[in-house]
Amino acid sequence: MGLLCSRHKHGNQANTEENVQAAEIERRIEQETKAEKHIQKLLLLGAGESGKSTIFKQIKLLFQTGFDERELQSYTSVIHANVYQTIKILHDGAKELALSEGGASKYGLSVDNKEIGEKLSEIGGRLDYPRLTEELVEEILKIWKDPAIQETYARGNELQVPDCADYFMENLQRLSDPNYIPTKEDVLHARVRTTGVVEIQFSPVGENKKSGEVYRLFDVGGQRNERRKWIHLFEGVTAVIFCAAISEYDQTLFEDENRNRMMETKELFEWVLKQKCFEKTSFMLFLNKFDIFEKKVSKVPLNVCDWFKDYQPVSTGKQQVEHAYEFVKKKFEELYYQNVTCDHQDRVFKIYRTTALDQKLVKKTFKLVDETLRRRNLFEAGLL
Repeated sequence: MGLLCSRHKHGNQANTEENVQAAEIERRIEQETKAEKHIQKLLLLGAGESGKSTIFKQIKLLFQTGFDERELQSYTSVIHANVYQTIKILHDGAKELALSEGGASKYGLSVDNKEIGEKLSEIGGRLDYPRLTEELVEEILKIWKDPAIQETYARGNELQVPDCADYFMENLQRLSDPNYIPTKEDVLHARVRTTGVVEIQFSPVGENKKSGEVYRLFDVGGQRNERRKWIHLFEGVTAVIFCAAISEYDQTLFEDENRNRMMETKELFEWVLKQKCFEKTSFMLFLNKFDIFEKKVSKVPLNVCDWFKDYQPVSTGKQQVEHAYEFVKKKFEELYYQNVTCDHQDRVFKIYRTTALDQKLVKKTFKLVDETLRRRNLFEAGLL
């Protein structure tokens, strides 16, 4: 009888412990569910090379702890690869241009540099790149300074030359130091194509989550073969941040050299706007790469792009740049409102001029985005 009572007592104790554990699990799930409800989901979309990933890296630097030494070191191989890939694109492009009528004199490498060029082009075609050394940097600089390569670089828009080319060529000596650790600036310039989905959680006001909204930002690859991965992220989105590289009106896609990048961006923006799940989703349009745009627009007329055929330039200098920017901005505004139905009219639409490499500007832009979304939340809650 005593044994039976003892077993009964232990059984009750075990059940009590299980109940306490179950209640604790339920409490935690409930807390996490409540916390999730307060997290605003932001989706970063745009075509390949639009600067999305640079914006993503800026958010990590601005509103999180940034990159630790291990993360910075992991970019060394990426940066060295960017250098080799750039030289290969320029070398092979010069060879091709030299075959055109009268091209040999303009695009033919000097006799001393031909062998070096072939060597570096071979390295640039590998899957595994050697670390930069003083000797290799000396050879790269010889090729980079060759008049034929500089003439080719002037036609970089035809050859998929990355935007980071100038920056890394100016810093080659530092990049080849045996103890080289990439700086934050180097990481922002580094080009690696996004594959799959990456996410980051942040608050534009800092660590104190009570003083502002908490956002979860998703970045996905922009190339065509990556876009099928977008769909499963479309539900429950607070805002779409769409990046459009306005400097790329005279360039073609990496994955389709017959397709103008701006025309691709136009059609992609239109397609995103038409998604039924975004009927009440806010849209933040980042007209990105303004720094490159303002240098280019005086040399390459906007109307080389079919979408901008009706553009008529006025004046010169800053006025010309502003006029061209306002024209592009208006084109995107018109496209947005052409694709807005009665159901969409109450959603927020804002346009921001951005340069993803400019940290101060990105910080200011995200503060404005935060303010816009907080006002929207207050309005929906009936508090405004």
